[in-house]
Amino acid sequence: MAFIKNNPSQDPHALHIEADGLRALSKVIKQHNLAICVPDIKAVNSQQLILERIPNQSASKQQWQQLGDQLARFHQIPQKHFGYPLDNYIGLNPQKNGLSDNWGDFFYNQRLMFQCQRIQDTSVSEEIRQQLKKLQQPLINWLNQQAVQPVLLHGDLWSGNVLFSDNKVWLIDPAVYWGDSEADIAMTELFGGFPQVFYQTYQRQQPMSTDYDLKKICYNLYHYLNHYNLFGPGYLAACRSHLNRLTTALT
Repeated sequence: MAFIKNNPSQDPHALHIEADGLRALSKVIKQHNLAICVPDIKAVNSQQLILERIPNQSASKQQWQQLGDQLARFHQIPQKHFGYPLDNYIGLNPQKNGLSDNWGDFFYNQRLMFQCQRIQDTSVSEEIRQQLKKLQQPLINWLNQQAVQPVLLHGDLWSGNVLFSDNKVWLIDPAVYWGDSEADIAMTELFGGFPQVFYQTYQRQQPMSTDYDLKKICYNLYHYLNHYNLFGPGYLAACRSHLNRLTTALT
């Protein structure tokens, strides 16, 4: 049986871009014999992406442990650059990529400022732009001081994009790029988070950095800005809170 995803956007390339992300995940997973699965692509065109159907079920403790262990191993596989050759999507919004050797500059410009530029309310856009401008150099310098190695990220790693069947763990709906592994972990903590056993197992393989709590604020600001642009004012308070916490810590 197959799962058919219809194109939710006006972009005829959107599903081809999603298929590219699935192939990128699958390639790294297969090259390193990891026990994470990505659904096979049966066909893709401008209107439909036809995938292997996953009989999703509730996850066992062992499956959450498997995800933690294998994702940590996945996040230890180095890549050459930050960014990604193709622009793609984060939800229904475009995600700007390009290649960079400067993580701080990439995240500031291609993630935070790009979302700021998409805000339609001019007063809100100006408010956030001014705060980001104040943060620009301290934030870029601080992110670069982390000396992270780029790894392939799922990019949209929340509980709705992880499926479980039998003894397998599956990743779906990626928004891939090369960046700091902790950006993926930060997103798992949004919207209720993953079970604690996932984090415990992950950190046995890949301990979090000493600055993770602040990095989480930075990385999740991107997702709150994206959700504000997608779904409206209900996310504005979180955007402001995260910006204020970064400003207090870094300036």
